[in-house]
Amino acid sequence: MFSKAKQSSSPSSPTASLSTTSFAEPAKQAAVVPPPRKSSGVPSIISADLRIEGNLFSEGDLQIDGVVHGDITTRSLTLGEGAEVRGTITADSARICGVVNGKVEAKSLVLAKTAQMTGDVIHETLAVEAGATIDGHLRRFDKSAAKPNGAAPKATAAEPEKKEATPAHATPLPA
Repeated sequence: MFSKAKQSSSPSSPTASLSTTSFAEPAKQAAVVPPPRKSSGVPSIISADLRIEGNLFSEGDLQIDGVVHGDITTRSLTLGEGAEVRGTITADSARICGVVNGKVEAKSLVLAKTAQMTGDVIHETLAVEAGATIDGHLRRFDKSAAKPNGAAPKATAAEPEKKEATPAHATPLPA
């Protein structure tokens, strides 16, 4: 019923798998790119005792309590009170409680009372708690006003060109 000849030609036999495997196959297998992993819902954490020199990219949530010198691209970012980032931050949503030296681009941005922001901010929605410091320009990114070629929209009759703003504490002199 069973014979050794059949067992040796069986794929489960060690000799059969060695004889049918070529050296070119492992190279082909190494070139296969695995499918993208889904976010587990658990944030990636950079702890307070960690310093990273380089760019970070995450498709999920990222919590930084340490120091990052490089650009960060993520879906959701939480920057802790003792954290420091020197570079550009690009995120769908971000909550900044630490120090940022660089540009921040976020659809939804919250600057907590302990935040120290130095650089430009481009946002759709922005919340700034009392005590946060910002040294830079704030610009609202409006998808409907943006042109496909990246040119800035022209002022309309309902929205006149910007004039030099009078500070809130100063009163204009009568003409």
